[in-house]
Amino acid sequence: MKIITLASSTATAIRRGEPDANNQSAEHMKSDGNGNECRHCMRFIEKDEPMLLFAHRPFENIQAFAELGPILMHENECDRYDQTTELPEIYSAREMILRAYTADDRIIYGTGMVTPMSQFEPRVAELFEEPNVAYIHARSASNNCFHFRVER
Repeated sequence: MKIITLASSTATAIRRGEPDANNQSAEHMKSDGNGNECRHCMRFIEKDEPMLLFAHRPFENIQAFAELGPILMHENECDRYDQTTELPEIYSAREMILRAYTADDRIIYGTGMVTPMSQFEPRVAELFEEPNVAYIHARSASNNCFHFRVER
């Protein structure tokens, strides 16, 4: 299992003012300190720390299954979370929707399930037993926002 977070190239582009997936500039905000998560470094954004809110589409190509949604990121540069087998600590006590996709970015119907983090690794292993599963998205169980991608 490999955790893949927001690409540094995307983070840099957004910070430079390049348009997001909605072709808009990111919104500059201050964190309220209430669990705002940076999708690049996978740490909480501290209270009153500057952050960016922008639309993100975690897919290579635009097509019917290429969902788009809001995510947050530190406004100031931060190190990308290492692509690792370790779950980011900020997600240790949550539930997530885990949903599997094919190599051509199609949702595999019936795989989307709200999963307690205590069952995260067994559920990922179960999904990867299916040969047509290329990757999995971990998304917010309450708002469906993209958190990270899981690869074999």
